[in-house]
Amino acid sequence: MHESSIVEGILRIVSDEAARYGAARVSRVSLAVGLLACVEPRTLTACFELLAEGTPAQGAPLDVHLLPLRGACPACGDVETRKRNFSCPSCGHDAVHWTGGRELYIASIEVPSPDATDLPATAQTMEG
Repeated sequence: MHESSIVEGILRIVSDEAARYGAARVSRVSLAVGLLACVEPRTLTACFELLAEGTPAQGAPLDVHLLPLRGACPACGDVETRKRNFSCPSCGHDAVHWTGGRELYIASIEVPSPDATDLPATAQTMEG
């Protein structure tokens, strides 16, 4: 289960960014994960919940947004699919040059606004 080491890296970044912006807590973390990133979103979420204890992200939800597989088909041009099928989703051609789908990055980190008393109600987003 390499998801735990991925989550450790994510939490390190989240903690560093929270400290950089002077935020004691994080209210939400959003990840962008390509279809071929070889991670299981439910396992990432479970590891995040467990490993976030004692960090600024404790109790914050982890939103995992799956990104499609993108490529260029010689017959159709730019194509994308949400299935792990390596032929063109439009014409079935096998010579698609796949260019996207392996991404894994933090899309955003939300922190409570300075005057927020209720964590989910008001948040600011730190984006890179």
